[in-house]
Amino acid sequence: MSAEQSSEWFRSTFGSVRSAIGKTIVGQTGIVEGVLMGLASNGHILLEGMPGLGKTLLVRSLAQAVDLHSGRIQFTPDLMPADVTGTNILSQSDTGERRFEFRRGPIFANVLLADEINRATPKTQSALLEAMQERFVTAGGVRHALEEPFMVMATQNPIEQEGTYPLPEAQLDRFFLKLLVPYPSREELAMIVTRTTGAESEEITAVANREDVLRMRNIVREVPVAQNVLDFALSIVLSTQPDSGNSTAAHYLRYGASPRGAQAIVTAGKTYALLDCRFNVAKEDILRAAKATLRHRIGLSFE
Repeated sequence: MSAEQSSEWFRSTFGSVRSAIGKTIVGQTGIVEGVLMGLASNGHILLEGMPGLGKTLLVRSLAQAVDLHSGRIQFTPDLMPADVTGTNILSQSDTGERRFEFRRGPIFANVLLADEINRATPKTQSALLEAMQERFVTAGGVRHALEEPFMVMATQNPIEQEGTYPLPEAQLDRFFLKLLVPYPSREELAMIVTRTTGAESEEITAVANREDVLRMRNIVREVPVAQNVLDFALSIVLSTQPDSGNSTAAHYLRYGASPRGAQAIVTAGKTYALLDCRFNVAKEDILRAAKATLRHRIGLSFE
């Protein structure tokens, strides 16, 4: 398949999944696109927004549209790492033989919603974030592989911070994009109320599958980046670092984006290029990806 055919197939499949999700999700066009970018780019998404904006429904709709298994974990202060990853239990066979058996936790899903992740203790957060990075879960000294595709959508509430455990910078860095979920407009709110208080909502049928998702990821990786575009992306990332010689960054920032930030902005740029049915990345794609890929990787100073 040629580069043009690959980009056309990617855009068509992406659009079909987006349209399927639109049967249940009203508005939130940018959020739906960002979540699909994370799925197609093998990245995890951090959503920040108020409760009741459809984050749980979005995960379920996404999983249905691509025929994947979804899971949900409600993070609370008393949640333990074993509640996320699973644990070994002593079981007895029909012959009376006793042995330890691993019972999988909710993390063994293709699309996982980690609801209010900052309400769990750092120990529990690290159990999830280790799996996000390594794609493995270790229990009782045994490593268990997570089935691909594996994607985490974590949410956090921008208010009501009492009793929370904010994610450390090193853990925030593992998220591909941070998306800010806005309130719906008046027209969108009217449509939401009409749908949810009327007859039963329309069911989502799968328009893609696991193989399609993995193929999309391969296509994203194959998109070439010209040297001048790469240099442009790197200059943006380096300019966020206080010791880069940028006086503004030195005054207002405590730390800047890491190499993961550079990887994320280039990968997101590749996805935007494919959505425009191009098999090459332009500087405009890099600029379009900058905020979502870098906003959680930059720490502001007191000033």
